[in-house]
Amino acid sequence: MSLSDGGLGSSAPSLRNKNQNTGGGILVILVVASIVLFTVSVRGGETGVLGTVRSGFQTITSPVRYAGAVVASPFQGLANIFTNLTVDQATLSELQAENDELQTRNAELEEAEQTATRLQGLLDLKDTYNLQSTARPRHLGLDGLLDVYGDHRQGHELRDCRGHAVTATSGVIGQVIGCGATTSTVRLVTDESSSISAMIQTSRAQGMLTGSATGQLALTLISTSQTVEVGDIVVTSGLGGVFPKGLPLGKVTSVENNPGSLYLDIIVEPFSTYGSYEEVLVITSLTEGQQASSDDIAAADAQDTASATSSSTAATAASSSSSSSTTDGTATTATGTTE
Repeated sequence: MSLSDGGLGSSAPSLRNKNQNTGGGILVILVVASIVLFTVSVRGGETGVLGTVRSGFQTITSPVRYAGAVVASPFQGLANIFTNLTVDQATLSELQAENDELQTRNAELEEAEQTATRLQGLLDLKDTYNLQSTARPRHLGLDGLLDVYGDHRQGHELRDCRGHAVTATSGVIGQVIGCGATTSTVRLVTDESSSISAMIQTSRAQGMLTGSATGQLALTLISTSQTVEVGDIVVTSGLGGVFPKGLPLGKVTSVENNPGSLYLDIIVEPFSTYGSYEEVLVITSLTEGQQASSDDIAAADAQDTASATSSSTAATAASSSSSSSTTDGTATTATGTTE
């Protein structure tokens, strides 16, 4: 019995050692085989034996791999749907809040960009005409008059800003007619009580741009001897010392020369409308070069003189015609009496 026990006890360690030796040998063989195969693969590349075998294996197994991908794709889609469904409500709310914040920020940046563009336009206008002016926000009142915001206080006294010209980047808007502590009221060029010294930009013919109750602009006091065409640009003439010379006012849309009339009937479309701007430029003073020159004043006087002469000549001609008709009638009557 002891021999049997002794025999079994000694054989068990032998089997374990044999198994360990066998396992170690297999590991060594696999490592060596891997190194050999790797070396052959590197040296042979895609054209070697292993590359050929690998390509053939991939070709043979490609239908299987494709079929596996087709079969697995629906399950992947379901997995994605399941993952999306399992996102908690807190995460969704957080993402929605971030999206709303980004949209709000984008709107703010876009508004800031548009404001900067408008203000840059006013600065360019100021530099182009060398205007002594300041930019102000505006608001159109219910009475059709424009309210311009700005601090008109000087210490404890209120500065008088009446008479200041107001313009936008597109053209002249009007003239300040009233001042408050923080706002001033502007009469628009289209107002029926508005009248601005103006001239045709090309021919330099001078007249008065007047508004109307309907908001239509008319360029008056342009004699029929002057050349005015549809499409001509009307600008300020600088006469009167309110508006700088050369600011755009509008464009001629209609010209009529009525028989017997001394002046042309000219309709002008304004460049600026009350809803086309948010900030305006208030011109506080004029430089010497912005006022009408002596030549401009002389030209305006000559135009008035010519118009007055034409009017006097027409009146004289009409009077002479009337006198001639009266004389002929008297002679006829006298002849009839004599007979």
